[in-house]
Amino acid sequence: MTQQLILYPLLLQLLLAILLMFFWKKINTQRIISMLGSLVHLAVSIGVFAYIWNNGTQTVQAGSWEAPFGITFIADTFAITMVLLTSIAGLAVSIFSSGSVIGDRLRFGYFPIFHFLLLGLTGAFLTGDIFNLYVWFEIIIISSFVLITIGGEKAQLEGAVKYFTLNFLASMIFLTAIAVLYGLTGSLNMADLANKVAAVENRALVEITAILFLIGFGIKSAVFPLYFWLPASYHTPPSAVSAIFGGLLTKVGVYALIRVFTLIFVGDAFLDQILLVLAIFTLFSGALGALVQNNIRKVFSYLIICHIGYMISGLGMFTEVAIAGAIFYLVHDILVKTNLFMISGLIYRIKGSNSMRALGGFYANYPKLSLLMFIPLFSLVGIPPLSGFWPKISLITASFETGSYWSLAAIIFASFITLVVIAKLWAEVFWKDAQEIPVRPKFRYYHKIKNIKRIQIVVPIVFLSLVTLYVGFGAEHIQTLSTRISSELMNNQQYIDAVLNTQISE
Repeated sequence: MTQQLILYPLLLQLLLAILLMFFWKKINTQRIISMLGSLVHLAVSIGVFAYIWNNGTQTVQAGSWEAPFGITFIADTFAITMVLLTSIAGLAVSIFSSGSVIGDRLRFGYFPIFHFLLLGLTGAFLTGDIFNLYVWFEIIIISSFVLITIGGEKAQLEGAVKYFTLNFLASMIFLTAIAVLYGLTGSLNMADLANKVAAVENRALVEITAILFLIGFGIKSAVFPLYFWLPASYHTPPSAVSAIFGGLLTKVGVYALIRVFTLIFVGDAFLDQILLVLAIFTLFSGALGALVQNNIRKVFSYLIICHIGYMISGLGMFTEVAIAGAIFYLVHDILVKTNLFMISGLIYRIKGSNSMRALGGFYANYPKLSLLMFIPLFSLVGIPPLSGFWPKISLITASFETGSYWSLAAIIFASFITLVVIAKLWAEVFWKDAQEIPVRPKFRYYHKIKNIKRIQIVVPIVFLSLVTLYVGFGAEHIQTLSTRISSELMNNQQYIDAVLNTQISE
């Protein structure tokens, strides 16, 4: 029965989503349920993480159907780490949403859909079945499409069309890849596929199938040249929605890439080279895109793209050190990107604008908030000893070890441009003299909202900033975690045995 623990985070999100629908018109009750439920979810995720850390990979065969015939749920260190990060980001955004999202949007079912989104993310991380990964992706897409359109503003609808179109295309490619893979092997269980794909004699067809998965997951991850939907849509919804999108939605695509290319399509030098080339172009294009933006949220959107390149480069180099660097960066990036979009929402709530040219004087008027914002902004740059610095050491080391000097150049270039972009943002928004911004009569400025809502806006930023500081100053713990995950991914027989050798209890 202890194995069933891995389903608790999944079932809790499902329960929260259903429970919230019974309080559709009572938005204050929804706020309380969402925040308390997210807090419980974090506690449960920590407990399950500790159990997996101490007892190793755990599996559940749904309906007591033995693998590979049934639907498998599996929690190895990688999966449960992603579930834990989802619960941390989910708690922060739930609190932030309670203070920042206006009541009219909450009345359209914001919180139930928000928890359905977290349900989809949690399911995607825990599934051991490639078709069910597709199903969880569809739950994510449907939920995120509703969230991005809540409010019905013109910019939102325009961004939603671009977002949905490209992600729908990605889903179709993903489903086609699954069909081809099933035709090749007759299986959908990922552990079983690892054995059967390795035995397929037609390697060209296997490579084509792998490229289909790469395109499908690459669109969802916003990898070059498939990223144009992201900066066109992530700046349009409320900042709370952008925060959960920026922190987690692209990372579930990265998770899928890492999982599939370390378990099913392994040891193909051609595919590794493709991943490295894509990573290099992603680093360059994202960095240059961020450099020319004026809107804070568009800057952060392009930096999402840029920093996806770090993770993909680690996967492309395909050594334990490189994978560990990619995992460490994944942990750092989820926390920081979630926080940065909440910060953009706070700035917008105070000033009524996200244009860097229109802003200024923030440090002079809000020194404490400015110092708080300094933490995630310069963690993103990787100023030592902040969290963004340590994974780059692993990635740079791996670049030297594998002779991937173009990757090394791209990593250094992207780091430098990120520094320039954040320094520009800091100078424009915080240090220069305040600019005259026309007052918006009906806009609910920060100083006009209730104290409790101000607390709900600021507390999650403080919370994620403290977690980010822990990742930076306690880097040895995150490095230990990343190294363990990397070791498990590179030596995937443990994963395969955990699924295929599981005994079903009567």
